[in-house]
Amino acid sequence: MSWIILVLAGLFEVGWAIGLKYTDGFTKPWPTVGTVAAMAISLGLLGIAMKSLPVGTAYAIWVGVGAVGTVILGIVLFNEPTNPLRLVSVGLIVAGLVGLKLASP
Repeated sequence: MSWIILVLAGLFEVGWAIGLKYTDGFTKPWPTVGTVAAMAISLGLLGIAMKSLPVGTAYAIWVGVGAVGTVILGIVLFNEPTNPLRLVSVGLIVAGLVGLKLASP
């Protein structure tokens, strides 16, 4: 169950990272409220997951899920570049996440 909570925390991290773009420097109220809520939920879920997962593993997975998700949504929503080096780099992050999962108790 902790792994599911951790992945959800990572998805909320994606939500707040993308939400930052829509806040326009925290000048738009509703995107700001949604972004701050996603931040709180993400950190809360991370804290719950860390009750039973190693801190280094949990934090790395949380950041990795957030990074990969944010890159993917940046490509889809904001037409960010999709060059081969960027995609290989994202693939390496995913490989690292899988490795951490496999190496965890």
